Amino acid sequence: MQGQGIGEHPLIQHDISRRGLLKFCSAMVSMLALPAGVVHVFAEQLNKALSRRPSVIWLSFQECTGCTESFTRSHAPTIESLIFDYISLDYHHTLQAAAGEAAEAARLEAMERHFGHYLLVVDGSIPVADEGIYSTIAGTTNLQMLQECVAGAAAVFAVGSCAAFGGLPAASPNPTGASGVADLMESGQIETKPLINLPGCPPIPIAISSVLAHYLVFEQFPALDASRRPVSFYGRTVHERCSRYHYYEEQKFAEQFDDEGARQGWCLYKLGCKGPITHNACAVYKWNEGTSFPIE
Repeated sequence: MQGQGIGEHPLIQHDISRRGLLKFCSAMVSMLALPAGVVHVFAEQLNKALSRRPSVIWLSFQECTGCTESFTRSHAPTIESLIFDYISLDYHHTLQAAAGEAAEAARLEAMERHFGHYLLVVDGSIPVADEGIYSTIAGTTNLQMLQECVAGAAAVFAVGSCAAFGGLPAASPNPTGASGVADLMESGQIETKPLINLPGCPPIPIAISSVLAHYLVFEQFPALDASRRPVSFYGRTVHERCSRYHYYEEQKFAEQFDDEGARQGWCLYKLGCKGPITHNACAVYKWNEGTSFPIE
């Protein structure tokens, strides 16, 4: 790296070995489907990101906190736990120490100080029916708060199915008028900004942290599909990479959850599995430190 070798990288000062650093960068490059040759560039840009530490404002609306729980459990490699060295998480209902007026003051201060440069993370759908009265924070509707925060954001990360597409709160008859961030941008209810969707209930932990790392390094999102999802994680279906796929090819299906086929681990398609139409990488990266995912 110019002016600074890998051996002098700031993370080395955090007792992270050179090997660990390169392992982390290699893993990020692989998961984001980047060329292998950019590993050292990735490390160099992470170094620059450490000095920037962009402000991050995380808004939680109609949600269950599952997306935050998932994000805090991001795992391999373990160096990933240091991701907070690269951002300044200035507002987050669950993770911040401040509460009440102090919490809102922190948000407003971050918005003013970093206007035009902070990253905005949204989880949970936004109710818009009846002027948005169904969910408020400090006397402000979710829609009003989102409008305020989007105005000064450099980019928006819609984390979870609720923020991306409305999720469960938007299910018919949708009495609160729950909407995703993209829909609000398209309807003109909030300002249009660079947006990435990370659907899932919750999303895979590594997907959230990897996309954030990509933005910190390259100051732009990775390649996205038509639904604004990162292709590296959502380009293929769960079905294509499922551990039960060979049973599907052999036409071996469980007919009931407690029959012999189910006990043998046969394909669950006839029991309602949506793997063939669900685009996600959970069959590859999984949860619980890569241990399992619901189909296993």
